[in-house]
Amino acid sequence: MARHLILKKLKSKSVTISPSKILSFEFHEGEDIKVGSVVSWKYNDDGKDKIAKKMIEAIDPETKTITWKVIGGDLLESYDSFTIITSCDHQWTTWTFLYEKKTEEIPEPLVLLDFVLDLTKDIEGHLLK
Repeated sequence: MARHLILKKLKSKSVTISPSKILSFEFHEGEDIKVGSVVSWKYNDDGKDKIAKKMIEAIDPETKTITWKVIGGDLLESYDSFTIITSCDHQWTTWTFLYEKKTEEIPEPLVLLDFVLDLTKDIEGHLLK
């Protein structure tokens, strides 16, 4: 439950929990993590500063799941669509990527997978303090 709450409270926590990865977090629409809110993240992925603008499509408190649809930023240069689903169950955090590549030559988003693995470790370290 605690990880889901941290993901839900990203505005106040993400930059301080993982400052080398999450550079900033800003609301464009809405003032809280709720369905319909639009947020942007500036983040460092594989040594490069990037931006992702996302809309929250769904939140399910029962399954501790948040669905984020990417609506702008660097990911859409390579992918026609990109959705990130985060879910937490006891000590497990699951990140699911649903995406459509612009061309077959576009690589799988393995670098982003490394990024979220490191981010999850930072969150875990914060929770264990």
